[in-house]
Amino acid sequence: MTKYSQEFIRAIPKSDLHVHLDGSLRLSSLIEMARERSISLPSSTVEGMKELVFKPAYKDLNEYLSGFTWTLSVMQDPEGLERTAYELAEDNWAEGVRYLEVRFAPQLHMSPQFGFEAVMRAVDNGMKRARDEANRKLAPGEPPVDYGIIVCAMRFFDESFSAYYRDICRLLSYSGPQEAIRAASLELARAGVRLRRETDVQIVGFDLAGSEYGYPASAHEESYDYVHKNFMRKTVHAGEAYGPESIFQAVAKLHADRIGHGLHLFNEQMILSGSVKDKQAYIANLVDYIAENRTTIEVCLTSNMQTSPALKDISEHSLRQMLAAKLSLTFCTDNRLMSHTTVVRELTLALENFSIAPDQLKDIIAYGFKRSFYYHPYSRKRKWVRQIIDYYETLEKKFGIA
Repeated sequence: MTKYSQEFIRAIPKSDLHVHLDGSLRLSSLIEMARERSISLPSSTVEGMKELVFKPAYKDLNEYLSGFTWTLSVMQDPEGLERTAYELAEDNWAEGVRYLEVRFAPQLHMSPQFGFEAVMRAVDNGMKRARDEANRKLAPGEPPVDYGIIVCAMRFFDESFSAYYRDICRLLSYSGPQEAIRAASLELARAGVRLRRETDVQIVGFDLAGSEYGYPASAHEESYDYVHKNFMRKTVHAGEAYGPESIFQAVAKLHADRIGHGLHLFNEQMILSGSVKDKQAYIANLVDYIAENRTTIEVCLTSNMQTSPALKDISEHSLRQMLAAKLSLTFCTDNRLMSHTTVVRELTLALENFSIAPDQLKDIIAYGFKRSFYYHPYSRKRKWVRQIIDYYETLEKKFGIA
């Protein structure tokens, strides 16, 4: 197995295509912003918050998700959102990330006083300011940094999620939960397409997040059809807590260009539909379809280990099968705060626990840029990706990577 030094891993150009804004705050900033807004946290110290909320390990997914209550509480105004976005980008540039696609659910931050465009502009302003500052400091020959924003629809919500969702639930009180979910998703799709078309806010994609089981992708087909017809790129959280059928829905019903997590792609036991008679053939056909279409999987190792109790050791992660199947994949953080991770750490975990040869690593790094939802025209993207690969190859020679 090739040994890759930390210096090499930090130096190479990296991407993060799956990182949640509200799961990636600096903990010290969360405490400071809560104090400024008179919000009482479980603890007023970094050590206390790590002990009570953002733990090294979690007993289940619900405990993992509980921290979002506190992060979201300080992200309900322009200043909180812009600061969070700025600091997230700054932290990424500092570890050699050259391209960042941050995702979040705008409707969790919206209210009558704080509408969709204002929410999106706050995040875009923070990302743009960090990008421009970083690019002014580049050494000659270094590839520039850039970013995109992915808006997330929610598979499930109720009145407690935000002022916006409370209004949706009240207005559609006779329609039932699924109708409210469908309406909110389609409204977000329309808003995202319009703002992308009419402004310079760098919206690049549409996502579906939240609990998979019991909240199928079918409720969001209209939304995904809408963004698909308006040339917006699409990713879907699938195969994280549910099985291959969820991934099938993402690629067959929602036109997904990428899959968030895809952890249970190869798990026959998680095929629950009685209509699937030959589970092995079903998975083989699904894997082949994903491979042929270069549907990229956004792999989040640390997050999966924390939220999947069945995984006792990282060697059990389906990354091994993904690599063997030559799937297009890229390593991502998911939630930097909740998972206490970075892009360097995710890459290190993969390289120390799985056999990844130098040519395969270069392909994986390249996928992160090639399969990104880059904001600028394709002709510019091709030149940018070529620059990234040339820079990577220069570093291979410098560090003696065969």
